[in-house]
Amino acid sequence: MTGLRGLLGAPPIVVTAGVEVLAAALEAQGVDVHRTDWRPPEPGTAAALAVVASDPDVAGANATAVARMTGVRPHLVSVATAREVIPGMTGDTLLHAGPPLEWRDASGPMRGAIMGALLYEGIAASPEEAATLAASGRIELSPCHHHMAAGPMAGVVSPSMPVAVVEDGGRTAYATLNEGLGNVLRYGAYGPEVIERLRWMEQVLAPVVASALRITGPVDLRAITAQALQMGDDGHNRNRAGTSLFLRTLGAALVADDATPASRRAEVFRFIDGNDHFMLNLVMAAGKLAADAASGVAGSSLVTAMARNGTEFGIRLSGTGDRWFTAPAPTVDGLYLGTFTAEDANPDIGDSAITETVGLGGFAMAASPAIVGFVGGTAAGAVRRTLEMYEITLTEHPVYRIPFLESRGTPTGIDATLVVRTRIRPQINTGIAGKEPGVGMVGAGLVEAPMACFVAAVRALAGSRRR
Repeated sequence: MTGLRGLLGAPPIVVTAGVEVLAAALEAQGVDVHRTDWRPPEPGTAAALAVVASDPDVAGANATAVARMTGVRPHLVSVATAREVIPGMTGDTLLHAGPPLEWRDASGPMRGAIMGALLYEGIAASPEEAATLAASGRIELSPCHHHMAAGPMAGVVSPSMPVAVVEDGGRTAYATLNEGLGNVLRYGAYGPEVIERLRWMEQVLAPVVASALRITGPVDLRAITAQALQMGDDGHNRNRAGTSLFLRTLGAALVADDATPASRRAEVFRFIDGNDHFMLNLVMAAGKLAADAASGVAGSSLVTAMARNGTEFGIRLSGTGDRWFTAPAPTVDGLYLGTFTAEDANPDIGDSAITETVGLGGFAMAASPAIVGFVGGTAAGAVRRTLEMYEITLTEHPVYRIPFLESRGTPTGIDATLVVRTRIRPQINTGIAGKEPGVGMVGAGLVEAPMACFVAAVRALAGSRRR
């Protein structure tokens, strides 16, 4: 049989698109093969992609948006009470994670967290009374993202809760303080120990941290996060290094703060020291600040929010403003605690994917091989996931760097058009809440954002750009 070289009479150059068997067969015949990693776009999106691709303003808009995102310098400046600082917060308001949601559509962990918040506030005397009150419509449920805030898992913020206040110049973002793992409000638990812990956080933790911050001054969260990545964190589900660095920053002030009883300072030190996830909420507020800075750039396909309420997964784009594009929340592929199994798990939930939105979490797993012990997978797989995320992002973060990748910046700035064009979905590592109210945490794992959100967003962006 005559080889391809003989038939053509000259050494050919062949470009293959994702067909390895063909490429190998051609190379066996001495053909110079150039491999390209090409995938067909998501079906039904060619027209929308063509509109966006032909728009001369999109590239500049994306460059502007992602530069704003990576240029933010978030600082923790204080701890305050939610109703006193969060815009639009009233005595009858509860904030929650993800896109807009009504009680009738709320998942088990979301209902449990709402019930627990009403018990904590003293508005309801029992879980049953709390559920009746929530169903009555007298309590306003509103997304954290609509109030410059971000909340992990159920993300419920009630008026009396202390919140971290994170600033960069004239921009501000908020997040609750982290409760730790296990039976905690954000996972839908509402037992007496949950309410007692929340009240301790309000009465002891928040005042002590606020007092220490008055001594230290603003804490540079970007610097801590950047250093934590060098020490094995990913900024989402592994925050051991970041929490340690934060506690070190606060430590001298805790020692020097004579205005606060030593016993209370010791309690706070022990609590933060025993809670490896304490830094998570601060990273989320910093991420919210960066994402909001990138919002509102006409024509930009940059993703500025990925959030889940346990029922729906939603995204927002810089170029489409505050509009949500939603799909059913996916299930999480994970590791389970104790005797829990996938049958006990609720679909994906939480605002914590704001970390992935700004280049951390699942996008930085190559920096954190130890994360696989918590969410599953392998260290090699964590590296592969990070490398794949470079294909759907606009830039590499100038400060957040990955040692294993020769200090390459983390993949940052998800481009919705690249997601649809490559059919590569954003990777998120996350906790898993029990599907029944009151159960709490049942595991942790990995999940991919649903493609339908990005398809709808790209179509809407294309519709806004047609001339």
